[in-house]
Amino acid sequence: MALAFDEFGRPFIILREQEKKSRLRGLDAQKANIAAGKAVARILRTSLGPKGMDKMLQSPDGDVTITNDGATILEQMDVDNQIAKLMVELSRSQDYEIGDGTTGVVVMAGALLEQAEKLLERGIHPIRVAEGYEMASRVAFEHLEQISNKFEFSADNIEPLVQTCMTTLSSKIVNRCKRSLAEIAVKAVLAVADLERKDVNLDLIKVEGKVGGKLEDTELIYGIVVDKDMSHPQMPKRIEDAKIAILTCPFEPPKPKTKHKVDIDTVEKFQTLREQEQKYFDEMVQKCKDAGATLVICQWGFDDEANHLLMHRNLPAVRWVGGVELELIAIATGGRIVPRFQELSPEKLGKAGIVREKSFGTTKDRMLYIEKCANSRAVTIFIRGGNKMMIEETKRSLHDALCVARNLIRNNSIVYGGGSAEISCSIAVETAADRHPGVEQYAIRSFADALDAVPLALSENSGLPPIDTLTAVKAQQVKENNPHCGIDCNDVGTNDMKEQNVFETLIGKQQQILLATQVVKMILKIDDVISPSEY
Repeated sequence: MALAFDEFGRPFIILREQEKKSRLRGLDAQKANIAAGKAVARILRTSLGPKGMDKMLQSPDGDVTITNDGATILEQMDVDNQIAKLMVELSRSQDYEIGDGTTGVVVMAGALLEQAEKLLERGIHPIRVAEGYEMASRVAFEHLEQISNKFEFSADNIEPLVQTCMTTLSSKIVNRCKRSLAEIAVKAVLAVADLERKDVNLDLIKVEGKVGGKLEDTELIYGIVVDKDMSHPQMPKRIEDAKIAILTCPFEPPKPKTKHKVDIDTVEKFQTLREQEQKYFDEMVQKCKDAGATLVICQWGFDDEANHLLMHRNLPAVRWVGGVELELIAIATGGRIVPRFQELSPEKLGKAGIVREKSFGTTKDRMLYIEKCANSRAVTIFIRGGNKMMIEETKRSLHDALCVARNLIRNNSIVYGGGSAEISCSIAVETAADRHPGVEQYAIRSFADALDAVPLALSENSGLPPIDTLTAVKAQQVKENNPHCGIDCNDVGTNDMKEQNVFETLIGKQQQILLATQVVKMILKIDDVISPSEY
């Protein structure tokens, strides 16, 4: 540890409790950090691509998650090392920004770190490596722009969008019905998209799941599904042309806010109290009827007396509906959320073409479907599946597909998948390296080697000989000058990704390269790690 001596030769301490701190410095620190980053990337390598494997993670309280989504795996893994945490952040930011490509971005960063390690061993300064990487990432970024294609689609011709979503879903568990799920995702996004502003609000798409049925039963509902049923078993199960009153006030007699008690010493007083309450309820129900409501959706509960009265007045009601769902219902039906009975008026009611209750299987599970709404800008994707994990994983996969569809609406450029974009960039970066004198060109070449990590991992996971496959495809790209040749993971028999219809969004790929380079630069610049030692 750093000791300093004063003029009398007595040592004094610079770092507080320094004998209890462990410290790595110089090359050792960089190597330790790189090893940590590589370890995280190694875990995710096997789950890349259509033949990628899934990971099963058990949380401390015994919940099991089975997933293929890079961001989810890293979120659930309890990572202790600081550098490994950076990798987790990396995939999280890719997830927030793009929604897809969370595994690839970590694999990419791991490969860059691996290449950097070799350069550091040759004695090249980390800053020079970082600068070289920065130049190379710019070259790759611009090269992606050049090889990208514009995708023309309209509300009638959604095939291009569906194809891209199918590419995303092909690496997930749900790949056997990726066609139907991709169509559902695209239709859901187009239903809520604002095509003039090129903006999509994914909050308007609600994803609900229910265990039971099979994956093929997953459906898109142009409306809202609420996991509640009518408050009284004898209320009608199907209401057509419903006018919905959306209330956030409780259906019960008013109570003073402070503590109170009512002294009743005679039967007559009790009778009057009861009549008063009943009258109060009657007025409430009457107010709803007067406004013309045919269905009441209430955020709070109501006691049995109110329930009974509503039943007699033929006013179906639903109770205990959550705040988020209320908002979605209000958006979908064009109604207003009413906080007080006094404010109910006919123009604040929402309208829906049909409200029906649907029961599932042999159990008493019922859900309420609100369909054919006045404003169909809120939709629900309703997932069925064999078990809870399957449904959770389908939700995550659909989230990726929704994000891809949203990105395509924002920016309709695509590149071809299957590692073809990476190989093409690698060739471009390799040629760019010759134009740079100085030490940076080593780093630029290493960047080109690191780009090959994604196609290598793809071919390895697909059970092909990785190096042979990669060199063959690379040679083919150079020979034919065709940036669409990639790894043939599904054994279709052609390397041309254009024929296989494997697409990825351009912004997703660019983001991957930029984010990975940034994180690697950050890790390379650390040369001293001071941590409190373990007892």
